[in-house]
Amino acid sequence: MSEQDDLERLRALDARIVKMKATLEPPKAAQDHHSMAQVGWRMVTELVAGLGIGAAIGYGLDVLLGTLPLFLIVMTLLGFVAGVKTMLRSAREFETEDDAARRKAGAEQGDDERGR
Repeated sequence: MSEQDDLERLRALDARIVKMKATLEPPKAAQDHHSMAQVGWRMVTELVAGLGIGAAIGYGLDVLLGTLPLFLIVMTLLGFVAGVKTMLRSAREFETEDDAARRKAGAEQGDDERGR
């Protein structure tokens, strides 16, 4: 046998091994599923963090500039807006994970029904 034949046989063997490994490997787990309590606490934390950071920055500016209630109120409101925006982004992230899981479950159920 020539060296070229050996290389072709090795490539064919490698392809067969890869194909067999793919059928034997368990399916990869989907992303980590979060309980609703974890999602809720994360959103509450994001809102409180936004409020706290905004209030702290506002208070610091008021102390430096001597305008005590002005920046405290403005920055607290901006912190609230930032917290709500972050909460909505997190909700969208979890919503897309749930939608993907539902679509996958629906596709698997459809395959099961067709196979009967």
